[in-house]
Amino acid sequence: MELIAQRQQWVVEAGTLKQDRQAVRAPDRVEKVIDKVRALADEAGASPEVVERTYRAMIAAFIDLELTVHEGSRGV
Repeated sequence: MELIAQRQQWVVEAGTLKQDRQAVRAPDRVEKVIDKVRALADEAGASPEVVERTYRAMIAAFIDLELTVHEGSRGV
């Protein structure tokens, strides 16, 4: 929980700094993260599919939060 809470703090801060919704979504960056965690999962003997699904869910939740913060900081 502590690591998720720390990540949330960084996401909230980033949401105030990003220029637009596309910068928040950063689909190319998401795919790089997914590629990396799949490789790490494979090395660790974990299911790359389960790890990918877990990370995609976590990333989606943080993107939603960041978009809310981003739009709020812009007065949208």
